[in-house]
Amino acid sequence: MSRFAPRTAPALAPDDSEALRRALAAGDVTVFADGTAYRLPDEARDAVLDLLARLARGESVTVSSAEEVLTVAQAAELAGISHSYVRKLTDLGTWPVEYRGSHRRIRREDLLASVEAQQAQKKGREGS
Repeated sequence: MSRFAPRTAPALAPDDSEALRRALAAGDVTVFADGTAYRLPDEARDAVLDLLARLARGESVTVSSAEEVLTVAQAAELAGISHSYVRKLTDLGTWPVEYRGSHRRIRREDLLASVEAQQAQKKGREGS
């Protein structure tokens, strides 16, 4: 599931594809934004290089974002609670859940928001 619409870039013209192939073969990958050079983290660099390589081969490319979803075990570990309690929270509708077949998946963003809300509620009760 993505919150942003995918963006498709058409294949490059042959001359542009060839110029991009030569630039990628040179191995110099520097990203400039507003005249400032930035070093990308490895994961971002690899994704950008993959996208550019596909364009250099004359392919059209679609870019989309993916939300991080967690298994029950991952959600339990992140929240510091038991697996069975995570299942109970999803069954009660306290935590939003998506099903992939019979497997529960919890969006990381939803989990963190729920944990934060519960902690704020707990602090409010303690402060009263």
